[in-house]
Amino acid sequence: MKQFFGMSQRGNLEEAVRGLHSPQFIMLLSNDAQFEDHVHTLERLFPKVPSIGCIGMSYQTGIVENGVGVIAFSDGVTAAANVLEHASTMPVKYIHRLEQDMQRVGGSREDTVCIDFCSGNDACVLTTIHTALRKQGISLVGGTGDQGRVSANGRVYPDGVAYGLVRNLHGRVKTYKENIYHQLGNYRFIASNTDRANYVLGSLNGRPAKQVYQSILHVTDQEILTRTFQNPFGKINGDDTCIISIKEVQGNALACFRQVNDSDVLILLELGDYRAITQDTIRQICQDFPRRSAVFSVNCLFRYKLFSEQGYMREYLQAMAALGNHAGFVGYGEHYNDRFVNQSMTCVVFE
Repeated sequence: MKQFFGMSQRGNLEEAVRGLHSPQFIMLLSNDAQFEDHVHTLERLFPKVPSIGCIGMSYQTGIVENGVGVIAFSDGVTAAANVLEHASTMPVKYIHRLEQDMQRVGGSREDTVCIDFCSGNDACVLTTIHTALRKQGISLVGGTGDQGRVSANGRVYPDGVAYGLVRNLHGRVKTYKENIYHQLGNYRFIASNTDRANYVLGSLNGRPAKQVYQSILHVTDQEILTRTFQNPFGKINGDDTCIISIKEVQGNALACFRQVNDSDVLILLELGDYRAITQDTIRQICQDFPRRSAVFSVNCLFRYKLFSEQGYMREYLQAMAALGNHAGFVGYGEHYNDRFVNQSMTCVVFE
Protein backbone atom coordinates (compact mmCIF):
# COMPACT_ATOMS: atom_id res chain seq x y z
CA MET A 1 0.00 0.00 0.00
CA LYS A 2 0.93 3.66 -0.28
CA GLN A 3 0.23 6.62 2.03
CA PHE A 4 -0.22 10.12 0.62
CA PHE A 5 0.10 13.35 2.59
CA GLY A 6 -0.82 16.69 1.11
CA MET A 7 -1.39 20.02 2.76
CA SER A 8 -2.10 23.69 2.28
CA GLN A 9 -1.25 26.19 5.00
CA ARG A 10 -3.75 28.62 3.45
CA GLY A 11 -6.59 26.08 3.40
CA ASN A 12 -6.68 25.42 -0.36
CA LEU A 13 -7.98 21.84 -0.68
CA GLU A 14 -7.18 21.56 -4.39
CA GLU A 15 -3.57 22.38 -3.53
CA ALA A 16 -3.55 19.80 -0.73
CA VAL A 17 -4.74 16.94 -2.97
CA ARG A 18 -2.44 17.75 -5.88
CA GLY A 19 -0.74 14.51 -6.85
CA LEU A 20 -3.34 12.27 -5.22
CA HIS A 21 -4.50 9.59 -7.66
CA SER A 22 -6.92 6.69 -7.21
CA PRO A 23 -7.21 6.85 -3.39
CA GLN A 24 -8.97 4.00 -1.62
CA PHE A 25 -9.41 5.77 1.74
CA ILE A 26 -9.08 9.46 2.66
CA MET A 27 -8.72 11.36 5.96
CA LEU A 28 -9.41 15.10 6.01
CA LEU A 29 -7.95 17.39 8.70
CA SER A 30 -9.40 20.87 8.30
CA ASN A 31 -10.06 24.12 10.14
CA ASP A 32 -13.30 25.35 11.70
CA ALA A 33 -14.12 28.01 9.11
CA GLN A 34 -13.59 25.84 6.03
CA PHE A 35 -14.47 22.38 7.31
CA GLU A 36 -17.88 21.98 5.66
CA ASP A 37 -16.67 23.39 2.33
CA HIS A 38 -13.68 21.05 2.41
CA VAL A 39 -15.87 18.03 3.16
CA HIS A 40 -18.16 18.74 0.21
CA THR A 41 -15.29 19.59 -2.14
CA LEU A 42 -13.42 16.42 -1.24
CA GLU A 43 -16.48 14.33 -2.09
CA ARG A 44 -16.83 16.14 -5.42
CA LEU A 45 -13.16 15.55 -6.27
CA PHE A 46 -13.16 11.90 -5.16
CA PRO A 47 -16.77 10.70 -5.32
CA LYS A 48 -17.65 7.51 -3.47
CA VAL A 49 -14.14 7.07 -2.03
CA PRO A 50 -14.54 6.18 1.69
CA SER A 51 -13.52 9.21 3.75
CA ILE A 52 -13.59 10.55 7.29
CA GLY A 53 -12.67 13.99 8.58
CA CYS A 54 -12.50 16.30 11.56
CA ILE A 55 -11.25 19.72 12.62
CA GLY A 56 -7.65 19.56 13.75
CA MET A 57 -3.98 20.06 12.98
CA SER A 58 -2.13 17.62 10.75
CA TYR A 59 1.54 16.88 10.23
CA GLN A 60 4.19 15.05 8.29
CA THR A 61 7.62 16.69 8.66
CA GLY A 62 5.93 19.95 9.65
CA ILE A 63 2.68 21.06 11.29
CA VAL A 64 -0.40 22.41 9.49
CA GLU A 65 -1.97 24.49 12.25
CA ASN A 66 -4.85 26.28 10.52
CA GLY A 67 -5.01 25.12 6.91
CA VAL A 68 -5.94 21.73 5.56
CA GLY A 69 -4.20 18.36 5.46
CA VAL A 70 -5.15 15.21 3.57
CA ILE A 71 -3.90 11.70 4.36
CA ALA A 72 -4.89 8.98 1.92
CA PHE A 73 -4.19 5.28 1.38
CA SER A 74 -4.03 3.62 -2.03
CA ASP A 75 -2.58 0.71 -3.99
CA GLY A 76 -3.51 -2.24 -1.83
CA VAL A 77 -6.20 -1.52 0.76
CA THR A 78 -9.88 -2.27 1.10
CA ALA A 79 -11.77 0.29 3.19
CA ALA A 80 -15.18 1.35 4.39
CA ALA A 81 -16.18 4.54 6.20
CA ASN A 82 -19.27 5.50 8.18
CA VAL A 83 -20.45 7.26 11.33
CA LEU A 84 -22.10 6.38 14.62
CA GLU A 85 -24.41 9.29 15.38
CA HIS A 86 -25.61 10.62 18.76
CA ALA A 87 -22.19 9.96 20.29
CA SER A 88 -23.08 11.83 23.47
CA THR A 89 -26.25 9.84 24.16
CA MET A 90 -26.66 6.57 22.24
CA PRO A 91 -23.93 5.60 19.75
CA VAL A 92 -24.88 1.93 20.17
CA LYS A 93 -28.06 2.67 18.19
CA TYR A 94 -25.91 2.72 15.04
CA ILE A 95 -23.53 -0.15 15.79
CA HIS A 96 -25.07 -2.22 12.99
CA ARG A 97 -23.31 0.09 10.51
CA LEU A 98 -19.92 -0.94 11.86
CA GLU A 99 -20.90 -4.59 11.95
CA GLN A 100 -22.00 -4.48 8.31
CA ASP A 101 -18.80 -2.70 7.28
CA MET A 102 -16.73 -5.35 9.06
CA GLN A 103 -18.45 -8.03 6.99
CA ARG A 104 -17.90 -6.03 3.81
CA VAL A 105 -14.19 -5.35 4.41
CA GLY A 106 -13.41 -8.74 5.90
CA GLY A 107 -9.95 -9.00 7.39
CA SER A 108 -8.64 -9.94 10.81
CA ARG A 109 -6.50 -8.68 13.68
CA GLU A 110 -3.44 -9.33 11.49
CA ASP A 111 -4.29 -7.04 8.58
CA THR A 112 -7.15 -4.70 9.54
CA VAL A 113 -7.42 -1.57 11.69
CA CYS A 114 -10.20 0.85 12.63
CA ILE A 115 -9.33 4.57 12.57
CA ASP A 116 -11.80 6.94 14.22
CA PHE A 117 -12.38 10.70 14.59
CA CYS A 118 -14.70 11.54 17.48
CA SER A 119 -16.65 14.63 18.57
CA GLY A 120 -16.61 13.71 22.29
CA ASN A 121 -17.92 11.30 24.95
CA ASP A 122 -14.92 9.20 24.01
CA ALA A 123 -15.01 6.56 26.75
CA CYS A 124 -18.61 5.57 25.95
CA VAL A 125 -17.96 5.66 22.21
CA LEU A 126 -14.90 3.42 22.48
CA THR A 127 -16.71 0.90 24.65
CA THR A 128 -19.48 0.78 22.04
CA ILE A 129 -17.13 0.34 19.08
CA HIS A 130 -15.09 -2.26 20.92
CA THR A 131 -18.13 -4.51 21.34
CA ALA A 132 -18.06 -5.00 17.57
CA LEU A 133 -14.32 -4.91 16.88
CA ARG A 134 -13.40 -7.42 19.58
CA LYS A 135 -15.30 -10.17 17.74
CA GLN A 136 -12.61 -10.06 15.05
CA GLY A 137 -9.81 -8.84 17.34
CA ILE A 138 -9.45 -5.68 15.25
CA SER A 139 -7.42 -2.86 16.83
CA LEU A 140 -8.38 0.83 16.87
CA VAL A 141 -6.41 4.07 16.72
CA GLY A 142 -7.98 7.52 16.66
CA GLY A 143 -8.70 10.71 18.51
CA THR A 144 -10.99 13.62 19.23
CA GLY A 145 -11.38 16.52 16.82
CA ASP A 146 -12.32 20.12 17.60
CA GLN A 147 -15.67 21.93 17.55
CA GLY A 148 -17.87 18.83 17.99
CA ARG A 149 -18.12 17.95 14.29
CA VAL A 150 -16.87 15.07 12.17
CA SER A 151 -17.45 13.97 8.60
CA ALA A 152 -17.93 10.72 6.74
CA ASN A 153 -18.34 10.17 3.00
CA GLY A 154 -19.04 13.79 2.15
CA ARG A 155 -21.45 14.62 5.00
CA VAL A 156 -20.86 16.58 8.19
CA TYR A 157 -22.20 15.20 11.47
CA PRO A 158 -22.44 16.97 14.82
CA ASP A 159 -22.12 14.73 17.87
CA GLY A 160 -20.77 11.65 16.13
CA VAL A 161 -17.82 9.35 15.67
CA ALA A 162 -16.59 8.82 12.11
CA TYR A 163 -14.66 5.64 11.49
CA GLY A 164 -12.74 3.97 8.71
CA LEU A 165 -12.08 0.25 8.53
CA VAL A 166 -8.87 -0.30 6.59
CA ARG A 167 -7.59 -3.70 5.47
CA ASN A 168 -4.02 -4.01 4.25
CA LEU A 169 -4.09 -6.44 1.32
CA HIS A 170 -0.31 -6.85 1.18
CA GLY A 171 0.81 -7.26 4.78
CA ARG A 172 0.20 -6.87 8.47
CA VAL A 173 -0.94 -3.97 10.61
CA LYS A 174 -0.15 -3.28 14.26
CA THR A 175 -1.05 -0.52 16.70
CA TYR A 176 1.20 1.13 19.30
CA LYS A 177 0.81 3.53 22.22
CA GLU A 178 3.65 5.69 23.51
CA ASN A 179 3.78 6.99 27.10
CA ILE A 180 6.49 9.53 27.94
CA TYR A 181 5.62 9.56 31.68
CA HIS A 182 6.50 7.35 34.64
CA GLN A 183 5.37 7.24 38.25
CA LEU A 184 6.47 9.99 40.62
CA GLY A 185 7.34 8.65 44.05
CA ASN A 186 5.05 6.14 45.71
CA TYR A 187 1.93 8.30 45.76
CA ARG A 188 -1.28 6.29 45.42
CA PHE A 189 -4.73 7.84 45.62
CA ILE A 190 -8.33 6.68 45.82
CA ALA A 191 -10.62 9.07 43.93
CA SER A 192 -13.90 10.24 45.46
CA ASN A 193 -16.44 13.06 45.12
CA THR A 194 -16.19 12.74 41.36
CA ASP A 195 -18.58 14.15 38.77
CA ARG A 196 -18.43 11.61 35.96
CA ALA A 197 -20.45 13.66 33.51
CA ASN A 198 -18.12 16.67 33.78
CA TYR A 199 -14.86 14.77 34.40
CA VAL A 200 -14.40 16.42 37.81
CA LEU A 201 -12.07 14.93 40.41
CA GLY A 202 -13.20 16.13 43.85
CA SER A 203 -11.05 14.34 46.41
CA LEU A 204 -7.97 12.15 46.71
CA ASN A 205 -7.71 9.95 49.79
CA GLY A 206 -10.44 12.06 51.34
CA ARG A 207 -8.68 15.40 50.84
CA PRO A 208 -9.55 18.08 48.25
CA ALA A 209 -7.84 17.12 44.98
CA LYS A 210 -6.41 20.58 44.32
CA GLN A 211 -4.80 20.76 47.74
CA VAL A 212 -3.25 17.30 47.35
CA TYR A 213 -1.74 18.24 43.97
CA GLN A 214 -0.43 21.56 45.29
CA SER A 215 1.03 20.13 48.48
CA ILE A 216 3.12 17.62 46.54
CA LEU A 217 4.31 19.86 43.70
CA HIS A 218 4.28 23.26 45.47
CA VAL A 219 2.44 25.08 42.69
CA THR A 220 -0.11 27.92 42.67
CA ASP A 221 -3.61 27.65 41.22
CA GLN A 222 -2.42 29.33 38.03
CA GLU A 223 0.57 26.99 37.66
CA ILE A 224 -1.52 23.81 37.87
CA LEU A 225 -2.71 24.06 34.25
CA THR A 226 0.81 24.18 32.85
CA ARG A 227 2.29 21.79 35.40
CA THR A 228 0.03 19.04 34.07
CA PHE A 229 2.39 18.90 31.06
CA GLN A 230 5.07 17.60 33.43
CA ASN A 231 2.90 15.97 36.10
CA PRO A 232 -0.45 14.55 35.00
CA PHE A 233 -2.30 11.88 36.94
CA GLY A 234 -2.30 8.25 35.89
CA LYS A 235 -5.04 5.66 36.23
CA ILE A 236 -3.99 2.07 36.82
CA ASN A 237 -5.52 -0.15 34.13
CA GLY A 238 -4.19 -3.68 34.54
CA ASP A 239 -0.53 -3.54 33.58
CA ASP A 240 -1.00 -0.23 31.78
CA THR A 241 -1.35 3.38 32.96
CA CYS A 242 -3.84 5.75 31.33
CA ILE A 243 -2.74 9.38 31.53
CA ILE A 244 -5.25 11.90 32.90
CA SER A 245 -4.62 15.57 32.07
CA ILE A 246 -5.90 18.44 34.21
CA LYS A 247 -8.18 20.84 32.36
CA GLU A 248 -8.99 23.48 34.97
CA VAL A 249 -9.35 24.24 38.66
CA GLN A 250 -12.92 24.28 40.00
CA GLY A 251 -12.82 25.50 43.59
CA ASN A 252 -10.99 22.76 45.48
CA ALA A 253 -11.64 20.23 42.71
CA LEU A 254 -9.83 19.52 39.46
CA ALA A 255 -11.65 19.14 36.15
CA CYS A 256 -9.87 16.69 33.85
CA PHE A 257 -9.88 15.75 30.17
CA ARG A 258 -10.75 12.17 30.98
CA GLN A 259 -13.45 10.66 33.18
CA VAL A 260 -12.51 9.70 36.72
CA ASN A 261 -14.84 7.56 38.83
CA ASP A 262 -15.23 7.10 42.56
CA SER A 263 -12.81 4.42 43.84
CA ASP A 264 -10.49 4.70 40.82
CA VAL A 265 -6.87 4.15 41.83
CA LEU A 266 -4.68 7.04 40.66
CA ILE A 267 -0.97 7.76 40.76
CA LEU A 268 1.04 10.90 40.03
CA LEU A 269 3.28 10.89 36.98
CA GLU A 270 6.34 12.82 35.90
CA LEU A 271 7.81 13.53 32.48
CA GLY A 272 10.53 11.15 31.36
CA ASP A 273 13.28 11.41 28.75
CA TYR A 274 10.97 11.86 25.77
CA ARG A 275 13.81 11.89 23.22
CA ALA A 276 15.02 8.47 24.41
CA ILE A 277 11.44 7.14 24.60
CA THR A 278 10.76 8.26 21.02
CA GLN A 279 13.86 6.43 19.84
CA ASP A 280 12.76 3.32 21.76
CA THR A 281 9.39 3.45 19.99
CA ILE A 282 11.06 3.81 16.59
CA ARG A 283 13.40 0.89 17.31
CA GLN A 284 10.50 -1.31 18.39
CA ILE A 285 8.52 -0.53 15.25
CA CYS A 286 11.55 -1.21 13.05
CA GLN A 287 12.12 -4.50 14.84
CA ASP A 288 8.48 -5.55 14.38
CA PHE A 289 8.27 -4.25 10.81
CA PRO A 290 11.55 -4.33 8.87
CA ARG A 291 9.50 -3.22 5.84
CA ARG A 292 6.95 -0.43 6.40
CA SER A 293 4.63 1.13 3.85
CA ALA A 294 2.97 3.68 6.15
CA VAL A 295 2.67 4.94 9.70
CA PHE A 296 -0.38 6.95 10.79
CA SER A 297 -0.27 8.52 14.27
CA VAL A 298 -2.31 10.66 16.65
CA ASN A 299 -0.44 13.00 18.98
CA CYS A 300 -2.11 14.73 21.91
CA LEU A 301 -2.52 18.51 21.84
CA PHE A 302 -0.65 18.66 25.16
CA ARG A 303 2.27 16.70 23.68
CA TYR A 304 2.30 19.16 20.79
CA LYS A 305 2.36 22.10 23.22
CA LEU A 306 5.03 20.50 25.41
CA PHE A 307 7.25 19.57 22.46
CA SER A 308 6.80 23.03 20.94
CA GLU A 309 7.72 24.77 24.20
CA GLN A 310 10.80 22.55 24.49
CA GLY A 311 11.80 23.25 20.87
CA TYR A 312 11.45 19.55 20.10
CA MET A 313 8.40 19.32 17.78
CA ARG A 314 10.27 19.61 14.47
CA GLU A 315 13.00 17.28 15.74
CA TYR A 316 10.31 14.80 16.79
CA LEU A 317 8.66 14.78 13.36
CA GLN A 318 12.04 14.39 11.68
CA ALA A 319 12.83 11.45 13.96
CA MET A 320 9.51 9.78 13.12
CA ALA A 321 10.17 10.38 9.43
CA ALA A 322 12.99 7.84 9.73
CA LEU A 323 10.23 5.20 9.78
CA GLY A 324 9.37 6.07 6.20
CA ASN A 325 6.00 7.51 5.25
CA HIS A 326 4.72 8.95 8.55
CA ALA A 327 1.77 11.36 8.91
CA GLY A 328 -0.94 12.10 11.43
CA PHE A 329 -2.99 14.62 13.35
CA VAL A 330 -3.10 16.40 16.70
CA GLY A 331 -6.04 15.22 18.81
CA TYR A 332 -7.80 16.42 21.94
CA GLY A 333 -7.64 12.89 23.32
CA GLU A 334 -6.19 9.70 21.94
CA HIS A 335 -7.86 6.36 21.31
CA TYR A 336 -6.15 3.00 21.64
CA ASN A 337 -8.42 -0.02 21.25
CA ASP A 338 -11.06 0.50 23.96
CA ARG A 339 -9.02 3.06 25.93
CA PHE A 340 -9.38 6.84 25.96
CA VAL A 341 -6.04 8.34 26.99
CA ASN A 342 -4.45 11.80 27.35
CA GLN A 343 -0.98 13.19 26.63
CA SER A 344 -0.06 10.11 24.60
CA MET A 345 0.77 9.08 21.04
CA THR A 346 -1.03 6.23 19.35
CA CYS A 347 -0.24 4.94 15.90
CA VAL A 348 -0.86 2.16 13.38
CA VAL A 349 1.92 0.71 11.26
CA PHE A 350 1.25 -0.90 7.87
CA GLU A 351 3.65 -3.49 6.51
